[in-house]
Amino acid sequence: MKHNNVIPNGHFKKQTDIRVKTWFNQTAHKQMRRIARQEMAVKIPQQLLELSTLLSMTLKYNMKVRSGRGFFSRNFRNRSPEELQADVGECAPEELATATQVDAYMPVVRDKPSVDLVKVTEDMKSFNAYTSGTDECALRAIPSNCKSFLLF
Repeated sequence: MKHNNVIPNGHFKKQTDIRVKTWFNQTAHKQMRRIARQEMAVKIPQQLLELSTLLSMTLKYNMKVRSGRGFFSRNFRNRSPEELQADVGECAPEELATATQVDAYMPVVRDKPSVDLVKVTEDMKSFNAYTSGTDECALRAIPSNCKSFLLF
């Protein structure tokens, strides 16, 4: 460049207001979607009131019975009357008549381990873990020359 002029360094704007989309109507869209969902739910018939009972699939929850989303064809092919009663959730009238509500805590009954008593002998009294056995390899004080022999 010639002469002592200002070096051109123009600061131009990008007109970002053309490219930016505003969402000031976000709450209105949310309300419109909610009203549309309610109108669609009125048109759809009601679901089944009775839900099937299923066993959860994972190893952690496989003993837990949960309610399914409806009945499948395999629910109507129960192999035993107990499964049919568990699926439908009904019991016989005789069972209903004899049923009572438990008011107290249900105790957990555990078997107590049996303890066998042994008389203390003279050998037990004279046993010393530091010096019994061979002198070089006592139970509680294994010297360094025995460590390689016992593969420690």
